[in-house]
Amino acid sequence: MSDWILHVDLDQFIAAVEVGRRPELRGRPVVVGGSGDPTQRRQVVATASYEAREFGVRSGMPLRAAVRRCPDAVFLPSDPSAYEAASARVMDTLRRFPVVVEVYGWDEAFLGARTEDPEGLAAAVRRAVTAATGLSCSVGIGDSKQRAKLATGFAKPAGIYRLTEDNWMAVMADRPTEALWGIGAKTARKLAAAGLLTVGQLARADAGELAERFGPTMGPWYRQLALGGADTQVTGAPWVARSRSRETTFPQDLTERSEVDEQLAVLARELTRDVVADGRRVARVAVKVRFSSFFTRTRIMTLPAPTSAAGDVERAALALLDRFEIIRPVRLLGVRVEFEPVISHAG
Repeated sequence: MSDWILHVDLDQFIAAVEVGRRPELRGRPVVVGGSGDPTQRRQVVATASYEAREFGVRSGMPLRAAVRRCPDAVFLPSDPSAYEAASARVMDTLRRFPVVVEVYGWDEAFLGARTEDPEGLAAAVRRAVTAATGLSCSVGIGDSKQRAKLATGFAKPAGIYRLTEDNWMAVMADRPTEALWGIGAKTARKLAAAGLLTVGQLARADAGELAERFGPTMGPWYRQLALGGADTQVTGAPWVARSRSRETTFPQDLTERSEVDEQLAVLARELTRDVVADGRRVARVAVKVRFSSFFTRTRIMTLPAPTSAAGDVERAALALLDRFEIIRPVRLLGVRVEFEPVISHAG
């Protein structure tokens, strides 16, 4: 019996939930996002079915661009409560197996398992999820979280793939560093400037030189990612959020300061309502402003004392807004609150 990490990733999750509610849409291109109205400005794609992706529709794309690429697509509004309910059913299904389940989002989880047949377990997981929810998933098998996570990409859609120390370099060495989980486009550009274009090159790089160039923590960490990652701990402890945020992109830019104040106050009050419902208190407040030029800035403050009062959060947000020079139209406003730490008392 060996220890394995399985990464379970639901295929086209949001679109699949919507198709499950509307079986007549099966096989058709489906795009979910915003109000579902592609004629409205500044609404973006949350997800697209595989059929829509064949036309180049991608998450984060404006709905207006999506309808140009795929005019025959069915556009639907986002319904987070439905996705949360579907996700909960999936996670409950996973917990029926003799594994440790670490929820990593609506549509993915890591499983810590001791088994002599990880592929057999992965196949059983796939069957159980489909039987219980009607949803399809892909499963990556690895000996670290990095390898299991990346293996899922090779398994999609609806497949199983194993990526371990034995085949890591054969599979990954010639791929760009951005293929690694934890390295984005910006970091990949910095690595490329240092002559490190591929996973293999990064894995062979000198740790000392990486530390000197990218810092004593991040430099060696990048190399560790290229070697397949060292994180092998899967925990079933409930995830506790440290912050919550709300933001709005306006159909028309806000040009009057009174409008900006009013919209920011609404966001702060709505966000505080969510925080109170979760039984948490706010310790820090941040405000984000994006202007019509896409210039974006964030300001943050620590409150005198943790609070659950909407008025306190609203006043803090408006005080932060005074730190911005509002001389251009405002495209987006956001409020983020950071919670008072949860202290666990051992009995």
